[in-house]
Amino acid sequence: MIQIDDAGSGSLVGGTMIGVMRVETKDFYSDVIPIKYFTSPNFEEKKYTDFCISIIDDSFKALGVEKNELIQICQGYIFDKVRKYLADNGYSVVSTKISEPLQSIIEENFMDYVIGLGIPLDYLQYTKYPFHFHRLLKWVFADIKTREKLCKTGWKSWKKYKDIKISHYSDVLLGGNYRCLKCGNIIETPCKIKIIKFTTNHDYFIYVHDNCHSSQ
Repeated sequence: MIQIDDAGSGSLVGGTMIGVMRVETKDFYSDVIPIKYFTSPNFEEKKYTDFCISIIDDSFKALGVEKNELIQICQGYIFDKVRKYLADNGYSVVSTKISEPLQSIIEENFMDYVIGLGIPLDYLQYTKYPFHFHRLLKWVFADIKTREKLCKTGWKSWKKYKDIKISHYSDVLLGGNYRCLKCGNIIETPCKIKIIKFTTNHDYFIYVHDNCHSSQ
């Protein structure tokens, strides 16, 4: 049996990872739909669905998938064209919620991918929901000139918040365990810091080194 799932379709940062696994052997194939397919006008035109088909074609060739194998595929929107494409080509396709073993493997691979884009591992591990929109928005706003290009800017939520008012001011941080969201390094306290404040569903505060000029 073949399982097909995605990871990162709900993450503001990064593209979307597609994973394919043969359950019996644990043979695994993955690739990423690039970020550009989630920017305008590609996103509105759903170009990501066409690229997803090309990933599935490559994965089936790599894994030697036969038409007599059952295909379990995630119900997500990213696979809207893939489901029809596979059915039209004679595969037995069932749309369902994908669980183990593929779910954990593709989520771990996506985590490695976004760490490669510059998000610190411990920042992602800090919360149960590492790819929550507003949490990632904090990371992006810490260095927006560099990081906007890493975002799914075709999203309505991004367009809603990208031009919100952002305040910058200085303060003194006396203690605590904080990481500079611009360079990614630990903030050694006590020290003077810069604070970036913005408000979406509530107030958010970003701490960066006072003289930080570099991104991770």
